[in-house]
Amino acid sequence: MTDIEIARNTKLEKISDIARKLDISEDDLELYGKYKAKISNEIFEKNKNKPNGKLILVTAMTPTPLGEGKTTISIAIADGLKKIGKNSILALREPSLGPVFGIKGGATGGGKVQIAPMEDINLHFTGDIHAITSANNLLASIIDNHIYFGNELNFKKVTWKRCVDLNDRQLRKIETGLSGEKKIVPREDGFAISVASEIMAILCLAENLQDLKQKLENIIVGYNEEDKPIYAKQLNAAGAMTVLLKDAIKPNLVQTLEHTPAIVHGGPFANIAHGCNSVIATRTALKLADYVVTEAGFGADLGAEKFLDIKCRKTGLQPDAVVIVATVKAIKYHGGMENIYRHIDNLKNKFGLNVIVALNKYANDSEEDINEIRKNLEDRQVQLSLVEGWAKGGEGAIDIAKKLVELVDQKEELKYMYKDTDNIKDKIFKVATKIYGAKDVNYSEEAIKEIDRIEKLGYGNLPVCIAKTQYSFSDDAKNLECKEDFNITVRDVVLKSGAGFVVVLAGKIMTMPGLPKIPAAETIDIDKNGEIVGIF
Repeated sequence: MTDIEIARNTKLEKISDIARKLDISEDDLELYGKYKAKISNEIFEKNKNKPNGKLILVTAMTPTPLGEGKTTISIAIADGLKKIGKNSILALREPSLGPVFGIKGGATGGGKVQIAPMEDINLHFTGDIHAITSANNLLASIIDNHIYFGNELNFKKVTWKRCVDLNDRQLRKIETGLSGEKKIVPREDGFAISVASEIMAILCLAENLQDLKQKLENIIVGYNEEDKPIYAKQLNAAGAMTVLLKDAIKPNLVQTLEHTPAIVHGGPFANIAHGCNSVIATRTALKLADYVVTEAGFGADLGAEKFLDIKCRKTGLQPDAVVIVATVKAIKYHGGMENIYRHIDNLKNKFGLNVIVALNKYANDSEEDINEIRKNLEDRQVQLSLVEGWAKGGEGAIDIAKKLVELVDQKEELKYMYKDTDNIKDKIFKVATKIYGAKDVNYSEEAIKEIDRIEKLGYGNLPVCIAKTQYSFSDDAKNLECKEDFNITVRDVVLKSGAGFVVVLAGKIMTMPGLPKIPAAETIDIDKNGEIVGIF
């Protein structure tokens, strides 16, 4: 059976019953049908005096183009913990429509380990990403309207981009204002995908509605004739943007096919954004269960590094254990064990965290390959667990669940890769050399100028969010094994003053992806009974 058929043949519990297991009353739920709900922002306050549960971060080795199954493993672990009698919950990101209609497909797990209702979650869900898109584009229209009616703030350069939650390379660079109407000023513009919007990052890093509004006010949208920044608050835009986001800031509650609660909220990519679900969702989950399983996007050099150096730095959170997802195919794709060894070394010896490897088992994996991987990891004193969640559900993750229960009690102190007081170039250098294994960092003239501007504005203390390919430790997607010395090339640097970090664009990475030659959209359809087909 396909993933969608497995999901449809599984009877779900009403979401109010799932909430009741977490001691959440219906008064604190906003129902979106029978199987989806938003949790009120008051739930965290009501439970703030409870001790936090244990936080388990799921990351991965460098992936192949179709991914290695981090979400599948995350769901399996949560279900596995429940199988052994533990009170567990998931805290995951929301899927973007870009991958759903592109090459990777949806992000709700697979086989017998899925979050549901999978079609709803993969498509419009509760409308959070649409709200983010609207808030982003409202700000863009307010900027252009201000310029149209006289440009009182003296915009010389607009830096704010529009967004849409689809892969559309044609929108990377566009010309706007071409109607020829009097007073309309044509200019070069462009789109990012919605999950790379600063609004998405702000929603995911905001602590409450008031903090959300303050962060929106602090967005830099352009520069004036004196090269001074212009902020969203100067356009009186943040109030209306907050109104659009007032429901989106509330976490979404769903369930796994085995009825384990799952909070699914926020969805920034990790290659071009910071790759973590919302702070509100994670903190709420930690108050509602004894074990919280969360994930960070792509390989550990991207999602996990940003989870630790950005999200943990800003919130004081720290994972009690880290799971590195691997597959036999990915190990072979990257030329052997060296790739996963580097990820283990980064997390265990540089960040100082407890690590276990989850081998996501595929039906065609040979026992010989599995045993060789196990022996290689044992030689380095690293635990391996063979996870068969896709085929067996939570039953296939009992081994890793038991190992994690022991591992989380051996918590170590998190070490960041750089200090707040380091300058921007030093921060980039430390991530590039310590985490990626680069020899040095090269900069374009534009990047050097922008770093200088950011530091003169007083934002040099912010963390860096490096946007680069997910397919290599380097910034070259084709350099899979990284055996030769390589440098990281910084093409541009973008200040995200509202979100509170600096985006560093490395190599050829784009904040608006494109579709593959044969996108998944070509196989998605609706049948004569009104049922969706083709989503995976």
